[in-house]
Amino acid sequence: MKIDLHVHSSDCSDGKMSLTDIFKEASRRRISLISITDHDSIDCQESAEALAGQYGISYLTGVELNISFSHPQYLDSRPISLDMLGYQYDIHNLALTRKLQELRDFRKKRAEQILEKISHELIKNQIAPFTHHDLAAIEETVDGSFGRPHIANYMVTKGIVPDRQTAFDRYLIKCNVPKMPVSLEEASELIRAAGGKLVFAHPNNNKGTSLVAFSRSVSEQQQIIMDKMLPYLDGIECWHPTHDAETASAYERFARNNGLIVTGGSDCHQQPVVIGTVDVPLYIVDQFKFNI
Repeated sequence: MKIDLHVHSSDCSDGKMSLTDIFKEASRRRISLISITDHDSIDCQESAEALAGQYGISYLTGVELNISFSHPQYLDSRPISLDMLGYQYDIHNLALTRKLQELRDFRKKRAEQILEKISHELIKNQIAPFTHHDLAAIEETVDGSFGRPHIANYMVTKGIVPDRQTAFDRYLIKCNVPKMPVSLEEASELIRAAGGKLVFAHPNNNKGTSLVAFSRSVSEQQQIIMDKMLPYLDGIECWHPTHDAETASAYERFARNNGLIVTGGSDCHQQPVVIGTVDVPLYIVDQFKFNI
């Protein structure tokens, strides 16, 4: 039996595989419990539930929310981005669906502002700037939430940069525009009010949004959680590709000591396909009252 509670699709997020292909691959890899956790989007949840039923896979509703978080003892109280995973919520909850639509609308405005800033950089490099036609072309590639990866992919397609990483290194980091700020408190209220559980995603991810921005010490990270986050959390994502065995064990103990659930997943964006490759303990199924 395999479990993967952190997967992204191309239908509603920045993954590289469609829901249909994800579930086909999940079935081939004998995954028994899965969750599609697209960024700021739950539009694919009904389709995911239906596909899970077709393939005989147990399904947990999921979403990944980006929040803004600050601590007075770090970075002069400047906020950092963190990711939260929402599970087992009601996909028809009105407050949640409205907020996610608001976030998607803001993402589009943000993308327009990023393109404008990139255009200024392109002109400096004697490259033709982006036009409204370019924006429309990028939008056609977006099935879910509009984000910087879509812009990066388009820049590769246009021949402006050789690959997506170069797009970020040369343009997208410099030309970034802040996301709509969502607080931990708001994220927690949204998910819990919809009957779900809020789980802190990859808290020690040294390659992405995590408490590493404050400290690389796991014990120090855990103290931050105790100080400022614990009342708003229902769980911790312990098993993640960026967490080594020591980190996973430390967060598993921390969660147990503080009455939190534990989860894990591949964070698969399907490049490469790593669905089901993170060793998630089977006992976590009991936390969600599944019969597998």
